[in-house]
Amino acid sequence: MRKNIPVYVVLVLVIGTFLFFSSYTGQPPEKTNAKRVTNQESLPQVVQAIKIPGDVNLAGEYVPLNNFDAKERLDREFMVNCYWHSSTLSNLKLANRYFPIIEPILAENGVPDDFKYLAVAESSLRNAVSPAGARGIWQFMSASAKAYGLTVNSDIDERYHVEKATKAACKYLKTAKAKFGSWTLAAASYNMGEPRLQKLINNQKQNSYYDLEMNGETARYVSRIIALKEIMKNPTLYGFYLDSDDYYPPLNDHRIIEVSTPVSSWADFAQRNGTSYRMLKLYNPWLRSGSLTSLGGKKYQVKVPY
Repeated sequence: MRKNIPVYVVLVLVIGTFLFFSSYTGQPPEKTNAKRVTNQESLPQVVQAIKIPGDVNLAGEYVPLNNFDAKERLDREFMVNCYWHSSTLSNLKLANRYFPIIEPILAENGVPDDFKYLAVAESSLRNAVSPAGARGIWQFMSASAKAYGLTVNSDIDERYHVEKATKAACKYLKTAKAKFGSWTLAAASYNMGEPRLQKLINNQKQNSYYDLEMNGETARYVSRIIALKEIMKNPTLYGFYLDSDDYYPPLNDHRIIEVSTPVSSWADFAQRNGTSYRMLKLYNPWLRSGSLTSLGGKKYQVKVPY
């Protein structure tokens, strides 16, 4: 049943409407010319736009910053990673553990050092599992991992073996570079796959990453790698300060035991060798079950911490 609206409510609505239209000019708000804050002591937080360096590149292939689209894509990734503090801090800490392993393998295989930041973009240097099933620091799918020589079964998954997975990633990237002619497109193909990238190139008749219309993830991918590279190479420039003891240490305190026969229990193996099952798995995340039932004629180098 409808009720009458009180008179005072009507008056409030009329006065509010009058004030709104009397103050509205029909013009958009003016851009602010406020200067950057220099004295930050009295403020709990200062959020400023990120200044992009003028010579940003991936493996010597420079971002065309005169292309507003390329510049804005890069700007977005700088903003995301500069202000996603917990993620960037974690990346910096873990880089101290994994970059010393990854860097010499890239160099030995003729892959530019910049591609260590691809691993950061893929997994934040953690043994992540994607919704699609990609695994490890380099995020290989099972079929691709096997195609590049990695063992993947119920007992062993070498996508989690940082040294072997890095070598497999090098093989992929070198093949993609030879096919597409640039390291930038090789990186894009790592994200979306060679067949899909080749189809885009053929359909759009473009052979530059920055001139291709791509899915949202790949369109951000190279810019993300470059932003991570710049921030992680110059953390204090972007407001990240870590003391030497903040970084995670490399896991170098171990000896190697070669395993050439089945192992009925990794827990027993660990105990016999003076460590715990937990530590054994941390040093060898590629051991995916509690035992090793079949080696298939292979031998495995197991790291056992002191």
